Amino acid sequence: MLKRAIAALVRSNDLVVTGKARATRYCLSPQAHLLMPLNLDTYFAQDVDERQMQTSFNFHLIREQIPAVTLFTDVEHKHLDELQQLFRKHVDEMSDNEYRKEMERLGIDLSWKSSQIEGNTYSLLETERLLRESKTAEGKTKEEAIMLLNHKEALRFVLDNPDYLEQLSLSHIEDIHTLLTKDLSVDRGIRHRRVGITGTNYHPLDNEFLIREAMNDTCELINGKNNIFEKALLALVLLSYIQAFSDGNKRTARITSNAILIANGYCPLSFRTVDSIDYKKAMLIFYEQNNLYAFKQIFMQQFEFAVSEYF
Repeated sequence: MLKRAIAALVRSNDLVVTGKARATRYCLSPQAHLLMPLNLDTYFAQDVDERQMQTSFNFHLIREQIPAVTLFTDVEHKHLDELQQLFRKHVDEMSDNEYRKEMERLGIDLSWKSSQIEGNTYSLLETERLLRESKTAEGKTKEEAIMLLNHKEALRFVLDNPDYLEQLSLSHIEDIHTLLTKDLSVDRGIRHRRVGITGTNYHPLDNEFLIREAMNDTCELINGKNNIFEKALLALVLLSYIQAFSDGNKRTARITSNAILIANGYCPLSFRTVDSIDYKKAMLIFYEQNNLYAFKQIFMQQFEFAVSEYF
């Protein structure tokens, strides 16, 4: 029974075998380590100081492990491709005005959810009124309104320059970050100091030159991928993982990911139906275990939602 199970795991590329006879050793393959299902509830039932985790940045992840892996199964690829074809069919049937209206609606939802994930307390209706009528909500801070308006400007820039992120570069990512953090108390450019992340003992890189190196490695990895879904997913997780800026990293990751989708004629994501806590947990498990499974599920669910809801 055990031998059959091990043989099946080897055939599926989930186990790597080294040595022979008594010297035989088995270890998880890069594919299994990155994509095997992990239960979030079970994992986070343990306190942060009790969890066994990788506390430092893993350069091998970007340079060796991810390049050796196909992130989506054949079944997942087929499903996502069918959704994309449906999106293109619907868009082709729309007038330019109808398309812009749907993109505006998606943009409002994205601005709201992306900001909510970061602790913004504006409701969706309050966000809609702010972005469409420039009316702020009572009892909210000025910074909350600025965060939402910055999302609107960043999305407008992406839509007005649809091929801007067809090829990803560090300077382009910095441009997106600048738009998202305008008039907020956030330092521009690559950070020079250590940054901590609430809820985890994972510590991102604290050396500016290593951060730049990791960002350039990420751009090279993403540009080298042929599959647009893989490009967008990797932008979402890796820009958050590196934490290149003092603040605004996940916001920058979400807009950059969407800019990649838009640049290639793919449906962007609003993330409207994702639970903020589930999003953060999926991100933390990637930080701590370099496991992408939970976040990949969020990505696929949100792509399906966007195609069916907006177009």
